[in-house]
This record gives sequence, structure tokens and C-alpha cells, in this order.
Amino acid sequence: MSELDPFILARIQFAANISFHILFPTITIALGWALLAFKLAFNRTGNEAWMDAYRFWVKVFALSFALGVVSGITMSFQFGTNWPGFMEKVGNIAGPLLAYEVLTAFFLEAVFLGIMLFGFRRVPNWVHTLATVLVAGGTTLSAFWIIALNSWMHTPAGFEIRDGVVHATDWFAIIFNPSLPYRLTHMLLASGLTVAFLIAGISAYRWLRGDQADSVRKALKASIIAAAALIPVQIFVGDLHGLNTLEHQPAKVAAMEANWETRPAVPLVLFAIPDEKARTNHAEISIPYGASLILKHEAQGVVPGLNDFEGKHPPVAPVFWGFRVMVGTGMLMLLASWAACWFIWRRGVAGMPTLLLRGLVAMSFSGWLATLAGWYVTEIGRQPWLVTGVLSTKDALGPVPAGMVASTLAMYLMVYAILLAAYVAVIVQLARKGGATPQSKPMFPVPGLIEPSGAAA
Repeated sequence: MSELDPFILARIQFAANISFHILFPTITIALGWALLAFKLAFNRTGNEAWMDAYRFWVKVFALSFALGVVSGITMSFQFGTNWPGFMEKVGNIAGPLLAYEVLTAFFLEAVFLGIMLFGFRRVPNWVHTLATVLVAGGTTLSAFWIIALNSWMHTPAGFEIRDGVVHATDWFAIIFNPSLPYRLTHMLLASGLTVAFLIAGISAYRWLRGDQADSVRKALKASIIAAAALIPVQIFVGDLHGLNTLEHQPAKVAAMEANWETRPAVPLVLFAIPDEKARTNHAEISIPYGASLILKHEAQGVVPGLNDFEGKHPPVAPVFWGFRVMVGTGMLMLLASWAACWFIWRRGVAGMPTLLLRGLVAMSFSGWLATLAGWYVTEIGRQPWLVTGVLSTKDALGPVPAGMVASTLAMYLMVYAILLAAYVAVIVQLARKGGATPQSKPMFPVPGLIEPSGAAA
């Protein structure tokens, strides 16, 4: 144990914790709005199938919310154990932002989630709808505060350093720092795509198993249309985010492109094996002028190279490959959602090929893959800084022995593997059982609506 590096172990441990944690907010952020869409569709049409879809997916929301809370608490402990230098240096910024997230968002979600889950027949329809609105808004508000802090760590603004400690001078500049709009929009769209493919995949699974209820058909169709609409927007926003990153974190962009020399007419590297020791790429396959066109929007655009930041740039390989996994998954999402949309338009849900439905099942958790890859690009790409230009990662490390970090890391990994397997197993079990209730018993008596049995979709 004495030979282990506590710095590397602490980084791996935090990466494991945040990787597990981020999976669940990625679902709850957008799933809250999907539930609201189902509820509003029921209010508008009176079709009980929409409430059947709501009842099924609110269970998934509750499960995801619970695991997100538990893993978030565990992660927060590490600020005081493994990384005390973070709060010592920037606690005047991080502390209030985290407190705002708890006070304005977490309580909102926690209080009204109970009404969503158990208030079906216990409260008026408008109260249940309002609870859904508040929970959906709370998840987004929670994301806003967390992304505001994370963005400030990448592009800090509105502060001064006195006696080695960061103090706020302009909270508006802190919250709405230069990268916030791009990171927040990118994350919200990523959540939307994650949920769209989760609903599409699980609905396709139910359909293939013979559960072809109207609620399954509606959820499948709505999720595919949502995915097809969101993915081109995400590609556009991703391009804007990349340009913002180029302006504020050029070393990260250089690592993403595995570009070593600052020069014009830089190719877009599709495949390579980056070699940091030799400062070059092996087995490179690239498109001429591609990186310059994407990053500078001109063939002769000058793109920064890693050699300008020697000793102060992030690890190249994980950033390079993480970016390509994220983009590759996004392209697969584009292909799958547009193909599914075409079949639905021409043949309807019942006419979708079995192979395509199985593909959607396989992509149920593709949003997780893209989100994790993008998150690794973002966070590893910030190294060696924890707060860019203010606090290095190494300076925030606490005096925890390597053996202690290694043992708790092993425990975390084991528990997270069990919880993740259980989470997926529960969702699969829910899908096998189905979530419909008898349509002869409408959830709410909605005045002015036609009977559910005769409502149009």
C-alpha cells in the first residue's frame, strides 16, 4: 500500500463517485419534463393511455432520484476528506452555490415527489399536475446551480483573492460566467437525449415482448420524435460549446484534436494513437482541413497545438478518445432516431422493423455512454487545474493515507456495481410486468373531457 500514490487514488475515487452519481440526474432532469408532457397530454385528451405511461415512468423517476441523492451525499463527503483544499480555497464561492441548489431545488423535488407518486387518487388533478410541474422545474433548477459552479471552476469570474482565499466580488459574474450558457444547454440537451432513448428502448423492449398497449405505442412514438428533434440541436450547441472552449481553454481543445503544433489548415483526426512522450500521433487517419473548418470555420484557420502548453496541458489520450466516443454516440443517435422516425411516418409504430426495435433496445442507455464520455472530456480536459488558473488539483489534496483511499475506493466500486446492476434489473423487471392499469378506472375525473375509452391520441 505504501507504494500507491494517494493523489492518483483520490482522483480515481472521485471520478468513480461522480461517474456513478451523474447517471441519475441525467435521467431525472429530463424525465420530469417527459412526465409533465404525459400528464398534460392526458389533461388535454382524457386518454388514459397517457396516464398509464406516466404511472410507469414515474417509478423510474423515483428510483433514479433516490440513487442520485444517495450518491450525491457520498460524493460531497469527499470534499472534506480527500480534497479539503477545495473548500479552503474557494469555499466562499462553492458553498453558497451548493446551498442554493439544496434550498431552491432539492427540497422542491423531495417535497412534491410524494404527491407525484402517491397522490394519483388522493388529490385533485390540478394539484397533481402542479406537483409534476414543480418537480420538473426543481430538477432543472438543481442542474442550473450545479452547472453554474462547475462552469465557474472552468471559467472563473467575479472574484478576488485575499490572503490566499477566493472571495466573491460579483455574484452575477460568478453565476453567469463565460461558459455557463453553453455547458448548461449542452447538459440539458444531453439529459433530454438520454431520457428519449431510455423511454424508446424500454418501450421497444415491451413492444417486442408483446406488450403493445396504447401507452407503450404513445411513449415509443413520442420519445423517438423527441430524440430526432433534439439531436441536431445538440450538434449545433456542441459546436458553439467547442468554440467557447477554444476561447477559454485552448489546451483542452488541442487535446481533443490531438493537435501538437499551432498551425493553419489543421486536419480533423478521426483515429490516432497519441504519444505524449514523442509529442506525435501514430496510425493517424484524418480529414484535411477538418479541424480548422470546424473550429475556425475556414480552411486555413489557425488551431492551437499542445506544444504551446507543454507541462500544462491535460492527458491527451483520455480527452481525445472521450471526445470521439461522445461524438460517435451522438451520430449513432442521429441515425437511429431519424430512421425510426421515417418508419413511423411511413408505416406507424406497428410497422417498425424488428431489427430497428432491437437496435433501440440496445441503445436504451446510450445517453449514459455519451454523457460520461463528454463529462470525462470536460473534467480531465481541465487538468492540471481544479479551478482554472486559481487552484491546481494537486494543491487541493488532503493528507488521507493511500491505504485508506484504496480500501474505500474498492468498497465504493463494489457497492456501485451492485447498485447499478440492481437499478437496471428493476427497470427491466418493471418493463416485463408492464405499468398499465385498467382503462375502465380513469385516474382523475377531468370535467369537460370525453371519456378515456373514446379519446383520440
